[in-house]
Amino acid sequence: MDTDIIFTTEQQKTTGNVLPLLHEIRHALDTLVDEKIPTIIDLRRIPLSADDEEKLEAFLGTGEVRAEISALGPTVLQETQYSGVWIETHYNEHDEVMGKFITIATVPHILLAQGSDIEAGLTRLTHNLNTPLPSTGSSPDDPVEQR
Repeated sequence: MDTDIIFTTEQQKTTGNVLPLLHEIRHALDTLVDEKIPTIIDLRRIPLSADDEEKLEAFLGTGEVRAEISALGPTVLQETQYSGVWIETHYNEHDEVMGKFITIATVPHILLAQGSDIEAGLTRLTHNLNTPLPSTGSSPDDPVEQR
């Protein structure tokens, strides 16, 4: 019988895993640059104390891009100061962390539109373009007003 073990080390000040994890991230970023292969590191599978997580996030810093997804609880993707390195956090409806990952990729896979969704979007857009717009006094050709 397989049993998943999630490491929680809240009582420990540090596990000593931050530096090895940062080296793993550096190696994964090197692999992304050289071979275009993304990597996902599940932080819940690595023994880290709360202090370790703070040190890791402080070292990685905050980049320019942040994305939020609302589906079965919020998901937040935050680019770090190192382009291509993302912190991906999944929450449940009670704002409890359900999963936390370091994603090393040009863009996290979760943000990529699926082919079937793109096709459905094309179908809806085509249909909506063939449907008269509601009477608002403007047309799609009118310039957008500055707000």
